Amino acid sequence: MPELPEVEVVRRGLARWVRGRTITDVEVLDPRSIRRHALGTEDFIGNLENSTVLDVVRRGKFLWMPLRTEEPRSTGEAVSGDAMPGVAVPGVALMAHLGMSGQLLMQDPGVPDEKHLKVRFRLSTSDGMPEQLRFVDQRIFGGLFVTSLVPTSDGGPGGQGETPLPEIAEEASHIARDPLDPHFSFDDFYRKVKARKTGLKRALLDQGVISGIGNIYADESLWRAKLHYAKPTDTLKRADAVRLVDAAKEVMSDALAAGGTSFDSLYVNVNGVSGYFARSLDAYGRAGEPCRRCSAVGLPGVIKREQFMNRSSYTCPICQPKPRNGRW
Repeated sequence: MPELPEVEVVRRGLARWVRGRTITDVEVLDPRSIRRHALGTEDFIGNLENSTVLDVVRRGKFLWMPLRTEEPRSTGEAVSGDAMPGVAVPGVALMAHLGMSGQLLMQDPGVPDEKHLKVRFRLSTSDGMPEQLRFVDQRIFGGLFVTSLVPTSDGGPGGQGETPLPEIAEEASHIARDPLDPHFSFDDFYRKVKARKTGLKRALLDQGVISGIGNIYADESLWRAKLHYAKPTDTLKRADAVRLVDAAKEVMSDALAAGGTSFDSLYVNVNGVSGYFARSLDAYGRAGEPCRRCSAVGLPGVIKREQFMNRSSYTCPICQPKPRNGRW
């Protein structure tokens, strides 16, 4: 499942290629990929054709494109406010959920269709830019839908974007800000994590506490912070929490610089290129290998894999010792 750095790589690419362009035509080749749009294919297309992409915004792993619509649409609950002819309709966005294998690719018309192409968007022409945005999804766990935008609870921007629009996609309004968000509040995070009374990794995976951190980057952040995943959150010292948030920011920034983490061909950026951060992982997926930090100082640390929430956690028993009264 793509995590924050992978989705941010896609967001940045889309912002470069589609922001300010108009969707001139929408072709739905597989209705399963818009199943989350409850009003069906015709309404999905009607909401998007002749709409202009104002921005590409991300909070955590949620990604959406605020739209300006110049003509009234029949959208039911998907549009906030009343549409008037010739007046822009506020509060509407195209939401993209990548799932396990969803890809948003920029392509020229002459490029053959991908095997698992589900939705095609034709865009207004712009010098040197591909004319099509394609949603490709092999496993069909992802999808697209039109949604409403609602005001942010703190009055700040909805998420990471190119404009400070204080609106957020309704489906993402319940999640906390992520570590790379300029409006992320450490004090809010620390208050929430202390109140959870659970294991530290469980809190990191709780999108209501902090968003965008999945299993891979949770393990990497905990390794860099020298903290065990079962450490009780209600006993977490402020200094440890600061170190953990700083580690999460460093890990995600490093992953962004490498284009994200890829273990197979299913995650790619908008140009179809895979990320390389998997080659730099210090904990995740390294069971039985020497801990790089311990090895550097002559200690015999070896990364250990343990079952965790139907997944796996990777830690070093020496520099991430198990806590007393741990919460598993």
